[in-house]
This record gives sequence, structure tokens and C-alpha cells, in this order.
Amino acid sequence: QVHLVESGGGLVQAGGSLRLSCADSGRSFSAYTMGWLRQAPGKERECVAAVNWSGRAIHYADFVKGRFTISRDNAKNTVYLQMNSLKPEDTAVYYCSATPRSSDYGDPSSWTYWGQGTQVTVSS
Repeated sequence: QVHLVESGGGLVQAGGSLRLSCADSGRSFSAYTMGWLRQAPGKERECVAAVNWSGRAIHYADFVKGRFTISRDNAKNTVYLQMNSLKPEDTAVYYCSATPRSSDYGDPSSWTYWGQGTQVTVSS
């Protein structure tokens, strides 16, 4: 079973940084592709970044490339999202998610397990 809990969201000014963390209390963390998805008010949920079980295969949405970095520590059952150069359009609820799949990261329906979400607000 997978149980995901996010932390690290908050309010930051444009150009600032935040680091999100997501811890899994289950026993199969290293078997899953982990990802961060976000949903802004009035918009569909979208995949921000994903990392495979080994950490060697990483996917980023075009709108965060060069600004966000996803990483994982399987020994700590934790996945991270380092967000730099934040923009007001990055404002959203960010969700940690897990899937046994190794493709189709961009489709939110590909993700099986979800955290409760953490709010990220970027002021201009």
C-alpha cells in the first residue's frame, strides 16, 4: 500500500524558491514511478515532473524545464521537487503521486496513488 504525505508548500514571491517533499509510509516506494502534478483554479490537473524507480529516468513538463528539479531517496521513501525561479503562473495545489507505470506520465489518469496536496502560491 502507498500512503503519500506532502509538505513544503507556502507563499513565495516571484523569483523565489520552494522545496516540496513527499514521504511514503508504505513498503513499496522504490517499486513506483513518482511524480508531482499540479492543479490551478479552473484548470485541469497537469504533470509537472516524474522520476522512475531508479532515479535515472526523469520527465519534466516544458513549462518547468530548467527551473524545477525532481529527485528521490529510496532509503527515505521520499521524493522531492525543488522549485526555483518561481512565477505567479506556478500557483497551484501540488500533488505527489505514484504509479506502477513507466510511461504516459502526462496523463493524470495514469497515476494511481495521490497525496492530499500542498498549496503553492507565488505572488508577483
